Parts: sequence; C-alpha cells; structure tokens
Amino acid sequence: MTDATPADDETPVMLRRRWEATARGGVDRTWASAAAILQLVVAVTVAYALARYVLGHEFPIAAVTVSLSSLGLVLDARPRRVLETAIAMTIGITLSELILLAFGQGLWQFALTMLAVLAVTRALSPLPGIPIVAAVQAALVALTPVPPGGPFTRTADAVVGGLVGLACTALLPRDPRRAARREALKFFAVFNGLTSSLVTVLRLGDQHTAEVVLGRARETQGLLDQWKASIDSAVAIARISPFLRKHRGELADLQVMQLNLDRGARNLRVVSRRLAVLPAGRPRPEIAEVFAGLQSAGSMLAQSIDRPELRPIVRQSLVLIAITLDPRTLVPDEPVSEAALVLSIRPLVLDLLGASGMPADEAFRTLPDISQ
Repeated sequence: MTDATPADDETPVMLRRRWEATARGGVDRTWASAAAILQLVVAVTVAYALARYVLGHEFPIAAVTVSLSSLGLVLDARPRRVLETAIAMTIGITLSELILLAFGQGLWQFALTMLAVLAVTRALSPLPGIPIVAAVQAALVALTPVPPGGPFTRTADAVVGGLVGLACTALLPRDPRRAARREALKFFAVFNGLTSSLVTVLRLGDQHTAEVVLGRARETQGLLDQWKASIDSAVAIARISPFLRKHRGELADLQVMQLNLDRGARNLRVVSRRLAVLPAGRPRPEIAEVFAGLQSAGSMLAQSIDRPELRPIVRQSLVLIAITLDPRTLVPDEPVSEAALVLSIRPLVLDLLGASGMPADEAFRTLPDISQ
C-alpha cells in the first residue's frame, strides 16, 4: 500500500477551487450581461408580436433573428453598429428572396445565393462578421418553404426586427456608462501599478524592475482601446436616447480623460524606456518623489470617475509636481542623461493635467521655463 503524496491530497482541493472559480466567472458574466439579456428578450418579443399580430405573418422568424442578432450580447451596442447589422441581414434576406423568386430552390440556386450575399455585404461592410450573419439569414430563406403571404414576407419581417432593435437601443438602453467606467478602472489599475513600480525603480536603482515595467507598459494599449470603444458606444447611444441625454457631459469628460491618458501611457513608456537604459544601481530619490506624487494623483484621478469633485484636488496636486520639473533645480550637477529623464516626465504631467480637465495651454504654463 503506497502512501498518498501531497500532490494527491491537493488534487481535489485544486479541482474544487478551479470549479468554484469557473462558477463565479459564469455568474459574473451573466450578471454583467443582465441588462443586455433583458433588452434582447423585450426586443425579440416586440418584434415577434408586431410581425405576427400587426402584419399577420404566421412565421415571423426573420423579425426575431434580425432583432436578436443586430443587438447581440456585445458591449458595443451603439446605434450605428445595430443599424449596419440589421441592414446587412435585410439585404441578405432580400437577395435570397429575389433569387428564389427568379430561379426557384435547388443546389446551384443556394450556391448563387451564398455567393451574392457574401460578396455584396462584404463590399458594403469592413467588418468580417457582418457578411456571415447576413449569409445565415439568407440561408434560412433559401432552405425553408416560402411562407404564406408571398416571397417578400420575410424581408418585411427583417425590417421590423431591425427597427425594433434600433428602437430598443434608444428607448431601453443598456447602461453604457457602467461599461465605460469599468474599462477606465481596469486601465487605472495597471497605470497606477506601473507608476508605483517606477517609484521603487527610482529609489533602488533596480534595472531589472525597470525592464519589467517597460514590458508591462507596452501592454496598456489594449486596455486603452477597450476603454475608447466603450466610451464611443456610450456617447453614440446617449446621442439618440432621451434617458441618457443628461449624462452627455459626464461622457464628454470621460472622452477627454481617455484621450489624454492614451498620450500619457505613451509618455510613460518613453520614461520607462529611458530608465531601462540608464546606469543600474543608482538611486534617484528626487525623481522617485515626483513619481510618488504622480501615483497618488493617478489614484485620486481614478476615484474621480465616480467622484468628479476630486478633480480640482488632482489638478492642484499635479500643479505642485509640475512646478518642480526643472532639471537645473531638481537634479543639479547631474549628467545630461538625468536631466533628459526629468524632461521626459514633463509631457506625462501635462497629459495627467489634461485628463483632470485642465485646458492644454493652462497646463503648459504650470511648467518651469527652461528656455533660458
């Protein structure tokens, strides 16, 4: 009889933890999509009811599928995307019905339908997924019997589904501000972590950590792109939704913040790259204090997403940092490479000031004049 190894004892525990993590992930995904699910249920129900009981169509499948597919579960449910998807599916259904009317059903007719729909919708849309959803709708038309009411009944149903999807985007919008805030906080968690790591690098002169920070800084672009997409979607929905019109100012502030932090992340990479090539083992306490202040300001800027009243405090903190960024006083009698490091921090501070709501010309005036 062999003794149980520690690995054998740990296996059930590890499996249970993995199952619990998977279950939590599923619950979190469902909860995060709850508004989208409810919106979809309302959309397909209304589309079905209009096509079935108002238009009198016995099998309004296209009304349901078009409203369902045009909205989808994706976070980016901006009106333009919903409209483009609905139009592409309606084109697919219409082309399929035209070919069916002209040539009837059969193998070569089906192939012709797929060729025409994929070619036309691909020409009309740069998104690779649009032709596929259009072709799926066209295939349903090509392979099922013509319903009572004539060959273009399904085209009418598709129009109903598209209009209902667009109406639900305006009248029953998912809360796009929540997604924009969530993506913003994801970025800030990484950005503030990077500035905190740079404080350590500067205090200890740790070259290895500087290289690690540079690698992590390069990964922030994906987070910024997701944040931008969520804001663009929120702004587009707020433009047509009467229920979100009052939040346009808040969304505009988030757009300004994202734009400035996009530049700020690039400038943080510049600073990290410069640090990674400077001599190792040399502490830089004066510059470390600058980054400690930037980390504190960045943390407060993240909190200001839900508490805008903090932004004046953030601006004040950043101004106090900006006025110190003169290499002649911050790192006097140091090599040119140290002065260049200080100069590379100045654009980053300007970006953070812009993210806090300060106009660019006013932010620039906070920096010391180094032209003399």
